[in-house]
Amino acid sequence: MKQPPFAGVFAALWTPTDGVGKLLSREMSRHIAFLRQAGVHGLFVLGTTGEFLYLDTAVRQHVLELVAEQASTFPVIANISDARPAIVAQLGSQARSLGLSAVALLPPYFYPVAAEDIIEFYVRAGEAAQLPLFLYNFPERTGNRVTLDIVQAVADRVPVAGVKHSGGDLDYHQSLVNLGRERGFVVFSGADTQLPAVMAMGVAGAVSGLANAIPEWLVAQYHAIRQNDAAAIRECARPLQAVAELMDRLSFPLNVAAAMTARGLPTGQPKTVVSPATRSRYETMVHQFNTLYAEWHLPPLSLETA
Repeated sequence: MKQPPFAGVFAALWTPTDGVGKLLSREMSRHIAFLRQAGVHGLFVLGTTGEFLYLDTAVRQHVLELVAEQASTFPVIANISDARPAIVAQLGSQARSLGLSAVALLPPYFYPVAAEDIIEFYVRAGEAAQLPLFLYNFPERTGNRVTLDIVQAVADRVPVAGVKHSGGDLDYHQSLVNLGRERGFVVFSGADTQLPAVMAMGVAGAVSGLANAIPEWLVAQYHAIRQNDAAAIRECARPLQAVAELMDRLSFPLNVAAAMTARGLPTGQPKTVVSPATRSRYETMVHQFNTLYAEWHLPPLSLETA
């Protein structure tokens, strides 16, 4: 199988579900069509933005099947992260059978894990999936960091396509990029509102939660950076900076859902308990996003056109 280009803006796909956790297939299909039309370069499925931790394994399998049907030749990276190695292997095998492009995997989480055990966890997952592997580093969420030594050791034993780095350590992108140049893999960033800074370090693109709501702006910024168009980069940066400031007013990933709702995109029901106070903040943020979109002439959408 020819490896697709792993570069650009990959939407960290939102997973709309109903009140009992059932996938809203029709809404997801239309959302994927909207993202493709908007020019995103690929999809990152069942990641942190996709709230995989709240989804039953059967629902995750359903998502992969639907995405495979809708995406066709579109590059798709499937996050197969789970604390249970058997589920990781099961999802990885399914991703391969569906013809998806690659798999991504967080290290084991919650419990502290020795580096040697993290390496073995990754290697066994890569062997089960038999697909290019993205090591997914998000230490603020998992409690376990994917170090450079871990990346090198895994790459010695299974095919590594890249590292997806999220979290507060922006400078770590540079170390990963340097290693990637030596070992032949790419680095994606979760810092979608800091794309100029991370791409200046050599990052290949962003796995972006915000791309669910404002893919046009992020794709335009990516291309401006690639073309070294300083004026266009500044033009793209202004609305995205306003978005970044607004996003800090509500917890993730509800802030992504608010950005989508203001755009007229379906998000389904919350997957966990939401207090009246948080619901009020959510509604306020939706209104603020509506105002921002109007100011920057970003058209609203409807389910019929999305």
